Amino acid sequence: MPKATLTLCPCESGQVYVRCCEPYHLGATVPTAVALMRSRYVAYYLGLEVYLLKTWHPDTRPLKLDLFEIENVRWIGLQVKSTQMLDDRTATVAFVARYKVAGKAERLVENSLFKRDGESWFYWAAVEAENLL
Repeated sequence: MPKATLTLCPCESGQVYVRCCEPYHLGATVPTAVALMRSRYVAYYLGLEVYLLKTWHPDTRPLKLDLFEIENVRWIGLQVKSTQMLDDRTATVAFVARYKVAGKAERLVENSLFKRDGESWFYWAAVEAENLL
């Protein structure tokens, strides 16, 4: 993992990486669904496949990810549109993640469902992303 001592976190929280997403990447408990979503975006940005699989709920987790299957992917921005607690163990986070593939701009618009198991939040799946833009 690259050192990013005073670099702003790629999740665009305005905090430095070492005080934002890095503690979660190193094993700290993620306190909210939106913090988990931001840390997962940064994991894609940094290529942290193990973290992505670890934070994916076991009931929906794929066996593996091929983060480098598509060459020349570069994550370039994240905008959290909304977050909603559905109950004390379930939440959604709507976001737009911008990226480039071989120099061509793309974006992922998603409303992600997260579930809490004990103290830990997990990504469950994408749900309908209506009216995000």
